[in-house]
Amino acid sequence: MKTYSISEAAKELNLTVYTLRYYDKEGLMPFVERTPSGTRLFKESDIGALKIIQCLKSTGMPIKDIKHFIDWCSDGDPTLQQRYDMFMERKASVEAQMEELKKTMEVIEHKCRYYKTALDAGTEDIYKSDKVGSFIAD
Repeated sequence: MKTYSISEAAKELNLTVYTLRYYDKEGLMPFVERTPSGTRLFKESDIGALKIIQCLKSTGMPIKDIKHFIDWCSDGDPTLQQRYDMFMERKASVEAQMEELKKTMEVIEHKCRYYKTALDAGTEDIYKSDKVGSFIAD
């Protein structure tokens, strides 16, 4: 069974060693084994669990709520409903974020077309005589 040092795990996850130590301090890694001298030994399954933590973090989930999830995982089957509900909430949150990002992208795409057309024409005057208004409104 392959094990990773903290620096190897950090590299594998594209995180810093500091971040992994912080996660450990916050109780997000109770599953990581340690040598008698205290060195953390990460297994493939630990890397997988940390990828879930990263996923939850990227949704904007607070560390304390991720800690609840880790605790529920440790508690086993009696917490399946809580874990399911949590992921359904995360799903809804991400869907809302995606909708907002879609709207943002539409504005950005519009402005790209706007400026490309103005560049091709050599001026924004093709849109409006009020350049300040065109900067803000179009």
